[in-house]
Order: sequence, then C-alpha cells, then structure tokens
Amino acid sequence: MKRFLIALTGALLVASAGIAASTPRLSAEPGFRIGNAGVLCTAQGKSSDGAFRSMFDRGYAIVCRDAASAVGKLYVFADAKLSALDATAPGRNDAITCADARDEALDGLSHVRLHLCTLNAAKLPYRLYSVSRGGKLYVAEGLAGYDSALRLALKSIVLDRPALGEVQVAITTAGDPAAFARVQAGTLDPDEALAAAYGRNNSGSYAEAAEFFDILTEREAMAATGRRGEYLANQGLQQSNLRNFAEAESLLDQAAKDNAGDPVTGRLIRNYRAIHLLNQRDIKGALKLLDQPMERAATETQGAVSIARGEIGAPLAQQINRDAGAAATLSGIDSRLTPGERVIVLDAQATELRGVAFRLEHRYDEAASQLAAAQRILGSIRGGRLASTAWLRSEVGAEYAAIAEAQGDYGKAEAGFTDSMNAIGTEYPDSAALLSAKARLAAFLYRRGAIDRSAALYRDVVAQGETLPGSSAALATLLNPYFELLARRASSDAGAAADMFAASQTLLRPGVAQTQAVFARELSAGDDEGARLFRESVTLSREISRLRTEIARAAGQPAEEGAPPASAKADALNALESSQTALQAKLGAYPRFRVIDPAVLSLSAMQRLLRDGEAYYKLTIVGTRTYAIFVTSKRAQAFEVAITPAALTQTVAKLRDSITMIEADQRITYPFELAAARALYRALFDPIEGGIGAIDHLIFDPDGALLQLPVNLLPTEQAGVDAYLARIADPDADQFDFTGIAWLGRGRNISTAVSPRAFADLRAISPARGKQAYLGLGENAAPAGIPLQRSATRGMTSSGGEGCDWPLTEWGKPISALELRKAQGFFGQAGGEVVTGTAFSDTALIARRDLADYRVLHFATHGLVTAPRPECPARPALLTSFGGGASDGLLSFKEIYGLRLDADAVILSACDTAGAASMDATREAGLGTGGDFALDGLVRAFVGAGGRLVVASHWPIPDDFQATERLVSAMFSAAPGTPIASALRIGQQQLMDAPETSHPYYWSAFAIVGDGSKPLVRTD
Repeated sequence: MKRFLIALTGALLVASAGIAASTPRLSAEPGFRIGNAGVLCTAQGKSSDGAFRSMFDRGYAIVCRDAASAVGKLYVFADAKLSALDATAPGRNDAITCADARDEALDGLSHVRLHLCTLNAAKLPYRLYSVSRGGKLYVAEGLAGYDSALRLALKSIVLDRPALGEVQVAITTAGDPAAFARVQAGTLDPDEALAAAYGRNNSGSYAEAAEFFDILTEREAMAATGRRGEYLANQGLQQSNLRNFAEAESLLDQAAKDNAGDPVTGRLIRNYRAIHLLNQRDIKGALKLLDQPMERAATETQGAVSIARGEIGAPLAQQINRDAGAAATLSGIDSRLTPGERVIVLDAQATELRGVAFRLEHRYDEAASQLAAAQRILGSIRGGRLASTAWLRSEVGAEYAAIAEAQGDYGKAEAGFTDSMNAIGTEYPDSAALLSAKARLAAFLYRRGAIDRSAALYRDVVAQGETLPGSSAALATLLNPYFELLARRASSDAGAAADMFAASQTLLRPGVAQTQAVFARELSAGDDEGARLFRESVTLSREISRLRTEIARAAGQPAEEGAPPASAKADALNALESSQTALQAKLGAYPRFRVIDPAVLSLSAMQRLLRDGEAYYKLTIVGTRTYAIFVTSKRAQAFEVAITPAALTQTVAKLRDSITMIEADQRITYPFELAAARALYRALFDPIEGGIGAIDHLIFDPDGALLQLPVNLLPTEQAGVDAYLARIADPDADQFDFTGIAWLGRGRNISTAVSPRAFADLRAISPARGKQAYLGLGENAAPAGIPLQRSATRGMTSSGGEGCDWPLTEWGKPISALELRKAQGFFGQAGGEVVTGTAFSDTALIARRDLADYRVLHFATHGLVTAPRPECPARPALLTSFGGGASDGLLSFKEIYGLRLDADAVILSACDTAGAASMDATREAGLGTGGDFALDGLVRAFVGAGGRLVVASHWPIPDDFQATERLVSAMFSAAPGTPIASALRIGQQQLMDAPETSHPYYWSAFAIVGDGSKPLVRTD
C-alpha cells in the first residue's frame, strides 16, 4: 500500500496567489535551498529580526548540514541607501571589525561590495556582501568558511530565483537529515517552524517533519501557546508514515486528550487518525471514523460571519494572528485563511480520504463521487487558487488515475498519474513527494508492460534519491516493482545487476553504516590541524545532540533537586552550538573536507575492490519480497530470493531458538534445526550460477532478520544433512553431534558488511598507529558481600533487582581472565597489558587517556543487551567492576562511544554483543539515527569509539568445553599476518570436528563486522 502524503501545510495558514512554476519567486517562499549541488545549505525565512526597519524588510538564516547553528544571514532592506554594515549591526549577536568595502566579482551580479571582517569574540574570519538593486539593499553575511553559500544565497535573493551552483563548505557526514532539520527548526520562531514542518511533511520528508514537530513540542512544554494537540497530532502522523504504528497511536491519543474542543484541531486529529488507519490497511475503521459527525463550534461560524462584516474581536484576532501572522509576513501576502476556511480545507481532506478508502474497497463509483466532492470543496475557497493545497490536488488526481486503471481506462490512468506528478513537482520540486509520484507512474508503466519507460523513470527516482537527504524512508515502500523488474531482466540485461546494486543502497541501513563512514572519513584526515578540528567537530556534534535530548526529556518535568536550571542547560547548548559551527568554518580551509563522498558505491567500483576468490553478497528486503546481488571481481548476478521477509523472520527465529533460549530463567540449547538451515542456504545461494565453491572470502551484507544470524552455520551440501537425519533415527543417537556437516563457514572466510560504501572505506583506511599491541579487559571484582558463582555463559539470565536495575548477584559471576592472559602471551611480555579486578571499572576506563595506544582491545566479560524486565528499556553495556563516584559497574553504549580508540580490532567476548540498541540509548549517546537494527548496539559504539573491525557475538557465548577460550586463542595464535577471518575459521573448524562442540551454539556465534581479510596480529 502506498504511503499517504497527506497532511496540512501553509494552506491552513496562507492563501497564495499563483506563481508560475518555471520562474519561482523566492520572495514568496518561506525558505529555499542554496545552490543545487554540493553540501546542503538552506535559507530559512525569519519573520522578525533586530535589523528590520520596516514591515517591507525581510531576512533569512543560513544553515548548512553538519553545522550546529546558523552560519550566516540574508537581508533584503526596502531602503537601498542604507549602509550595509550599519543596517545589519542590530541583528548580530557578536561584534565584528571590518576593513573598508571593496568591489567584488560575483558571476551574474555587478556592483557587489565586500567587507572582509573578523568576529571579535571568536577571532573568526567573517564576510559581508552587499548590492543595491531596484531601490533595495541586498546583504549576505556570515562565516568566511561558508563563503560559497553566502555568494550563491546573495545571487538568489537578488534575482528572486534559485541560483545554480555548488556549495563547497566543510562536511564531516557526522550529521544526518533529521539532525539538520533540528538545526533548521531552531533558527525559526514557532509559527515559522510550524509552516516549515507542514511543508516538509507535504513534500514527503517525514523524518525531517518529525524533528520540526519535536522541536515545537519541546518549546510548547516550556512556553505554552495552546497548540500542543496540533503538534502531537503531527508527530503521530509522521510516525505512522514512518511505519512506527504503536508510537503513532500513543501520540494521537495524547493529542486528542490535549484538544479542548477546538474545531480545527479536532478535524486535524480526525483526519490524521484516518490516515493512520489507512496506513495499516484498516479501511473499515477509517471509514467509520470519517463518518462520525464533527460539531461546529459557535466561534467557528461566528468567526467567518464576523470577518465578512469587518468585525474582528480580541479572541478572533488572537487566533487569526496565531495561525497566520508569520506565514503572511514570509510570503508577502496579506490575505489569510480564516478559521472557518481552515475547517473547509480539513473537511475537503476528509472527503478525499473517504474516496481513498472506497477505492481500496473497489467501490469505484463511490470513490469518484467523493473525490469530485473534495475538488468542489477546495474550489469554493478563494476561487480555488490555494497554491499550497497542491499536495491534496495531486493526491486526488492520483486517486482518479488509480480508479481509471482499475476500470481499464489505461490512457486516462496514465494521464492522471502524469498530471499528479507534475502537480506535486510544481510546488515541491526535488522532494520525496515528487519521487513518490514518479515511482507511482513508473509502477503503472511496469504493470502495463512499458518496461523500458518504467525502468528509465525508476532509474531517475533512484538517482535523485541518492542526492536527496532523508529520502530512504519514502523509497522503502516505492521500489518493490523496480526490484521485481530488475530481477526478471537480470538474465538478459547486463545492466540490471548494477541498477539493483545502486537502488539497494538508497534504502535504510543500520546506523553503524553511517558511523563507519564518519570513522573512515576521520582516519583519512591524517594527523594535521585539520584532522584535529574534524575530530573535535564530530565530538561536539554528538554532545550537542545528547544535550538536546536531555533538555527535551526535562521539558515540562519537575526539576530534580540539585540539577542545574533549564536556562543553564540552554546556555550550555548555545555555547556548544557556536563552538561547533566555528570549528566547521575553520575546517573549510582544508579542501579534503569540502569533498562529499558519494553514499552509493557503483557496482564497477565494488568489482575493482574485490580480490580473486572474494565475493560480496548483498541482501535487500523491499516490501514483501527479498532480493540479492552477488558480486565478484569478474561477474555480478541479481535475483529474487525464494523466501519472503516474513518467512525469513520465522526461519531465523526457529534457528536461534534451537541454538539458545531461556526457559524458567535457565538457558537451554536444543538440537539444531538442520533442515531449516539447509533450506535457507538453498534459498540464498542456489540461484548463484556456478555456485560459491571457488569463493574463499564471502563478504555478507545482511538485511532484515539475517542481521541477527551468522550465515556460517548454513549447510552447503545435502549429503551431510541426510546422513545426520538418518543417524538420529536411532533413539540412542546423539542428536547434538553435528560432525560431518559441510557448514558454509567451514570452507571459506566470512565477513559481515553493513553497506558497500562502508566496506570500501574500511578496506582503504590505514592500520592503527598505536605502539602497544594488546589490551585485555575482564574478570570484574565482585561487590562486597556478593558470593562468587560460576556462569556457563557470558550473559545475564536473572530478572531480580530493583526497578530496571540488574541484581548485584550478576556481578558475582566474573569471567576468568585466563583467556585474556593467553592472548597476551602471543604478543610477548612487552606486547600488551591485562586489566582485571578493581582496575577494570567503568570509571577507570573512562578516565584512561592511553586507550588509543593499543592496536587490539579484548573484552572478556558479561554483556547486557536485553533489559532485566520486559517493561524496561534495553541499554547495551559491558559489565565491569564498580569504581568510585558515580560508577554503576557498567560500561554503557554512551560511555563506550565516548572512548578514544585507534584500534585495528575490538574483540567482544561477551553475550549477544551483535544486538541492537534501543532508540533511547542511541539518543543518549548523541546519535540522531539508528538503534533499531541488529549491530546498532555495542558494535556501533566501538566503531564510533575508533574500532576498524569488531568481533561480536550473536548469542551468549558458552564457556563449556572452553569453547570460547579456544576460539579466541585460535585468533591470536595464528601466524602474524593471517587474516582474522582465517584465524577464527581455524578455531571454528576445531570445534566443528569435536562431537561435544559441533553444535553451532559453540562455534558459530562470532561475527566479524568489518574487513576480515585484515590481520589481527600484524607482521610488524
């Protein structure tokens, strides 16, 4: 089912005179993108500014991706005779010192003047451009590191249309579209932010819109404006559009409780609930909701009548101003929608939603009738000239097209889908909504057999999606027909595999993929001043995100005793934002940081990266189907995998449950589900022409449920499976003896990748620079009074303790340091250090400043991935000894991410360390994305801290038969220079060949996340 690009925008705030799409007037827009290439920077319109002298002046804040605050400003003053320096001075928070103005050449503009300045407090270069035209003074000012953005922005406001060009400013890639949206929202007052939020929702940028509404909700908690219900309803809609249905339901319930009978907000909530139900395919529920009558409040109709008579009292004036004042100033339009008109637009939307529901129930005549009614309702407002309802008109057109297709009128259907695409493109060019409309037309063409036209249009969608921030969420539900098309063409079209490889990289990936990209960019920076600035900027970005989360959670809550006041935190946040933005400006002096690495790696680039005997297997889930691309240096094959995502999830759960599960607080292992594993292997690998027999290093890029399972445990041959099944037919046979099975991991090395780009970056980066070879950490000290116990696995099973804390008895099960000491021995006496007992505490590790000196870090301790109780949030951590002060005996996700490492490898010999992190834990660490994928937990934390490769476990690893110790020893005892994947495989083969450890539970858990061809023990 398609996602509904249905929400309310500035149409509820302003009525807009039509402007030709071919020549958009920026003066009528609340903001615009600066340039059309390079780093994403935008100009965000401001309705008030200290520099404004009259109601005819206007201004913008310039914000750029990865900068935590505005980097500059734009002004258009109605008086061309003003001095640029004097006119802008009241709008600056910091004083500047400037040289005399000089003439400056700027392509396309003449008579431009430039002041070279310095910010007095920060000692940063600052620039102020100005030009007079048509009786107006145009000014662009800001940090010199953002000069290319200033120049393009000035040209845009003078010409009153977007100026084309590349923005070349520093970028760390540490930010993300959602985080950038928060920065944009922070530059606007509430009314401006609300208009921008609606605009982003209507353009299909759901994640960005959610951030805007988050900011508005936070502000509402600190300074009530009576709009909390509206903000919560919009947050709920964003979450529903992002398929987070439980969270959407909760937010919509809160919105309904907060609405005090306002007819506009009531209708808003009704419509959003209907969309939420339709997103879940609850068509009857949506229709029932839409058929419920809405009361018309007296003030609603009275307001419309009063305005008609020219009678505007104080309450009505307050509501009108609240709804439309800022938006009217931004667009330069005096006419504004009345509350009654807002109600009409909402009722038109409800009517259109009825049409959608009827169409989904194949009640086409009723659907067409409702759509026609919606059009008539919209046409009754201001003569039908509400430009900002283009999203709704586009949806109505698409619904008509879908009805025409269902009724066999294909010419009318194609025209309708095309018109719908053009309508949304007029108002929202370069948007996720436009990509959705294009994909809708492409899907229709595919269904009609116009394969070449469909493929070309889909290819355009993917190419635009690569450069459109935040488009992954929208594309996730749109590309299923494209993947189906490519899979069918793959045998006859050599380019199909390349197209599928590119398309697969535009979809959502675990957050660790972005973390690896940032880490690789950091390591490519070297050791000069630029590298130091880069690292400091990334760290500050994370701290800013963390503090924002902390402030948001505290908003509206009673202050804790002894906690700093909210104003102090706000001041600290402003200071951090200014510092980080200043660092970004300084980074602009280093050309390598002004280059944006493409997020998508081409198929040919991957083939050049692969060595003989290597293969990259990328699994991709799209809708209800599963696809794969198998790549070697010489060939590539794309195909559909014969297992649905739902069936894959069931199979993985079945396999994991046969490996280890908890019953009555006891960890249990059952005979491995060999037949199910064999069937999964056949689904994944049988379609590969020529098989994988010649592959000795498989780089597996999983998706969906396979993020939770190592593929090394899949049987490659049927004979061994048949022999096992025949053997256990004897009641006295050992069902746990799996010797003789041809496991996938027996015959080849296996690495886990999280994206092609991340793998390419990791393969290219230089090795760790530390002079110390090894640091082993484990065997925690038990708290006083806690008896020591033996644990068979390195994971928690207790459910005691108070609240959401683990019981202290868990600290009484330390893992022996024997594994660590054996590993240290392979490096020689001077090669490393082992830290145990009281020295192995969370506070002691956080305080160490020499961790970057060690090339290999090895933890042997308990891992905490799940929560102690189902109602508690999961916060991944490693168990340590208790230290002093605020120690909790846990090295948390946030604390790990904050460590300063420079490691070739981090080995996590602990429980289920390849698991996910909760969204809460991710945000607490200052990360804006990810958290809900496997590998986004401790693996991501250690990559963020500085680990090039992480060895992590997919379940609690056993100490029975010294299984884990033997695996780890094999990794360290291999000859120097041996690839870590080869060394691990040697240990795994030894366990596979012993009946007592042949069950995958003992040997299969470890996954190498990174490039397994790199050595653990270097030859140097």
